[in-house]
Amino acid sequence: MNGHPIRVLVGKVGLDGHDRGAKVVAQAFRDAGMEVIYTGLRQTPEQIVEAALQEDVQVIGISILSGAHMQLLPLVVDLLRKQEGEDILVVAGGVIPKDDIPYLKEAGIAEVFTPGAPIKDIIEFLQCRFAQN
Repeated sequence: MNGHPIRVLVGKVGLDGHDRGAKVVAQAFRDAGMEVIYTGLRQTPEQIVEAALQEDVQVIGISILSGAHMQLLPLVVDLLRKQEGEDILVVAGGVIPKDDIPYLKEAGIAEVFTPGAPIKDIIEFLQCRFAQN
């Protein structure tokens, strides 16, 4: 981390109207010393990517419960690539069937955290990824 906190954008993409989990994770990131930008509910992939690029984040954490993960998550990665943001790590959390995770990882999602994943595991994943940089 080179003395600089990890900059994370936490967003809710799609029509999902529940953000308690995203807020809990965002607060845990802050408590771990990360800089967090929270976009709020019902963001489009374009809005998420635009905010991430404007805020110069290293990570986009997307919470999704709506069932549209197979369409929306790869779209975020594609938009990042088109706008030269491929160095931004994208992680996802929420209600995502285990059978869908390999496809999402192939599409460029670095990690998927399903319900019940300990928040400390998410934090450690990010800290390990950025300790190498």
